[in-house]
Amino acid sequence: MKILVTGHRGFIGQNLTLDLIKEGHEVFTYEWGGPPPNVRGMDWVIHLGAISSTTETNVRKILDQNVVFTIQLIEQCIEHGVNMQFASSASVYGDSLEFKEHSPPRPLNHYARSKYLIEEYIKTRNAPIIIQAFRYFNVYGPNEDHKGSQASPYTQFKNQAILTGKIKVFEESDGCNRDFVPVEEIVRLHKEFFNVKKSGVWNFGTGKTKSFLDVAKEMAEKYDATIEEIPFPEHLKEHYQYYTCADLTKLHATI
Repeated sequence: MKILVTGHRGFIGQNLTLDLIKEGHEVFTYEWGGPPPNVRGMDWVIHLGAISSTTETNVRKILDQNVVFTIQLIEQCIEHGVNMQFASSASVYGDSLEFKEHSPPRPLNHYARSKYLIEEYIKTRNAPIIIQAFRYFNVYGPNEDHKGSQASPYTQFKNQAILTGKIKVFEESDGCNRDFVPVEEIVRLHKEFFNVKKSGVWNFGTGKTKSFLDVAKEMAEKYDATIEEIPFPEHLKEHYQYYTCADLTKLHATI
């Protein structure tokens, strides 16, 4: 198949693009800042490109890249009859304790709001093509070192252990539980959904949780490091998800 991948230099984009190429697909790529991509003749567009920082405060920047550009891409896909997969985020759930696709959204930051805006646009647009939105939970794996402070705790803790022999975790991290999903599973699910001939929103996670402290202990044991607790940053407290766990009922019913 001919597949356009936006954000191919990003963490998930790198892993997905390499896998698709290995499977023999003809993959085209796009990164923000270049000429607008041409979707004509594609079988699928996989839109991963976006500002992914949950702490980004520049609203105009997020609107331009995460909302306006995405809508333009959706309209191109509709015009040329190309199906689309869109990377949404579990951050749309915010501080909710219910993680079903139909649960009321409670986004806590501009990044999460931008993802939910696109989901709503897709729903109200009711396009004559297939548009699938995937709410990623906490993805981790190779090729995310460039994300710095936005990388998964697996990568951050590993790097700290290797470089300093010490892993720093926020106080009370044993009470902060997330659904950590390996990037290989995300790649697998994207490919599975090529065979799903309907639009909608799906959770991509494991349905299980692990605390940040447990991840730190895992990395500390693996790389022979110690663990140090540090104060929780004040600027994160109002915008932080302390718990996520994907409800996979709809996913399992679909594939």
